[in-house]
Amino acid sequence: MSLEEEILNTIGKTRDVQYSSGELARQLNVGKSTIKRHLDELINKGLVIRKGMGKATRYTLAEVSALAESLPQHYLKQASEAEQLLAYLNTPLTLRDITGYVREFVDEYIPNQTFLLPKSLAQTLMEEGRMAGQQPAGTYARKVLEQLLIDLSWSSSRLEGNRYSLLATEELFRSGTPAGDIDAVMLLNHKQAIEFLVDSVPQFGLTPALIRNLHSILMRDLLPDAASLGSIRTKIVNISDSTYIPLQVPTILEELFNEIIDKACQIKNPVESSFFLWVHLAYLQPFEDGNKRTSRLAANIPLMINNNAPLSFLDADPTRYAYAMMGVYEKRNIALAVDLFELVYRRSIKKYTVTLEAMGIPDPFRLRYREALNQAIGTVVLDRNNVDAVIAEIGIDEHDVPRFSTLVHEELRVLDVFNCARYRLTMGQVKEWVDDGRPQ
Repeated sequence: MSLEEEILNTIGKTRDVQYSSGELARQLNVGKSTIKRHLDELINKGLVIRKGMGKATRYTLAEVSALAESLPQHYLKQASEAEQLLAYLNTPLTLRDITGYVREFVDEYIPNQTFLLPKSLAQTLMEEGRMAGQQPAGTYARKVLEQLLIDLSWSSSRLEGNRYSLLATEELFRSGTPAGDIDAVMLLNHKQAIEFLVDSVPQFGLTPALIRNLHSILMRDLLPDAASLGSIRTKIVNISDSTYIPLQVPTILEELFNEIIDKACQIKNPVESSFFLWVHLAYLQPFEDGNKRTSRLAANIPLMINNNAPLSFLDADPTRYAYAMMGVYEKRNIALAVDLFELVYRRSIKKYTVTLEAMGIPDPFRLRYREALNQAIGTVVLDRNNVDAVIAEIGIDEHDVPRFSTLVHEELRVLDVFNCARYRLTMGQVKEWVDDGRPQ
């Protein structure tokens, strides 16, 4: 072990003690000048920070200090456990335990009897995020779809290292033209995957096939072998910067994958189910690549089914997210994951509640003819049919035909590639219709 690793290991053992250079020199049996030189190097690398001056100078791990102090007490419910986990994860890889998949983590979970989130927190978040009134599954997500497409696509891609800004993402979605780079592909895949969920979840619910289709959309053109899209992996995967070694047996991977989906379906509280999916899909690593992004979008499925606010991860700090995942991978410790989840979901609840309020009270006429409007717009765009002929074929009540016709014409007037998802139309389909002169 190098001297720098020994210094980091010593400082990282506890958050309650901050060391002077003299104390470190005595503990490590090294000259004080040598210790100071290495401490300066570690400070320059951003791994250690210096506090105080002169004889009061003390040293602590920079990342542990910064992260621990940045977690508000409102969100840090298990401060000592979370800080201990942070301290452990900040020790060098060579000092951390090599760990594998422990199936008891999911096997011993009994839906509605055992809980990952504190039970009171899950109940509170469910009540705060629930849409008022009795609405069909998926209504909440569809109402905020245009904002959700940008928020979730950008934030999830950003957590994967995507370089696009939020504004650049909006422009990409508005133009509908791939920029020809991997980052653009990743973002467009996210957009298509979210649209898939909004359309499919109300009809099919949470199933293994739906999750596998979700993965296939997210990783389209990003995996070298198309056969890997949506397939339970047969290859070995490794987690960078972690001592965790995922399970490698395909038959057991599929068995556990199905068990996770089955248990998530049984969980009555959609927020607990969301957290369960997020944690366990990432921990299992069932696919060759793209597991974390799949787990983030999958976490929205129980929320969609129960008309709770979607989870966009919009304010998730990449470093804090990485630590939360590593805590699950290496220690099956969810303390950091719970704090992060509560933070980002409360933010999502607030944002989409405001978004709904800004929309005002829904027009009863539009709600009554919602599916008829979807059908009319789709038929005009895809089949180039005349509006009057389409309305006659749909069979609108005679006294409502004039108002419905006005509504269809107005919607077609503003329809474009950046707002077509609400009518289950692709950007390409709408672009062709617009280029043809908007025939109606």
